[in-house]
Amino acid sequence: MREDTFWQLIDDCTPPAPDPDAEQLAEAVTHRLCAGSLATVIGFAEQLSWALYRLDRKEFGRGLSGDSFLYTRAAVVAAGRAAYDATLRDPGLFTPYAENLVWAEPLLYVPDEAYGRITGEEWDRGTRYSYESYSNTEGWAEV
Repeated sequence: MREDTFWQLIDDCTPPAPDPDAEQLAEAVTHRLCAGSLATVIGFAEQLSWALYRLDRKEFGRGLSGDSFLYTRAAVVAAGRAAYDATLRDPGLFTPYAENLVWAEPLLYVPDEAYGRITGEEWDRGTRYSYESYSNTEGWAEV
């Protein structure tokens, strides 16, 4: 899956009403992925992990627990490409997500859920980039 396709899928599946924990978004994306191929599910997982990995940096995560940092990064992704790109450029834009505990944990499970629905099996594969908090060692290196 190309990056543009990933962001278009997020945009297409974003509900019109507020979805504070991204449950509706996650279900809509899962549904769309299930209509496609396993390659599409895997591609989504790769793009999601890359997007989360890019936000795994000291200037965003200082003072947050591992889980809250992960779920808050997922919320930035759930907010769409414009919000995501703006946040990458300006770490100050991350603060409201963290301070208001805007989390999008369900988005993290979309690949697992879609894979399971398609195959009837549990997802047992990693991605090129880990989205776990503090895994981007370069983003946490002292400068």
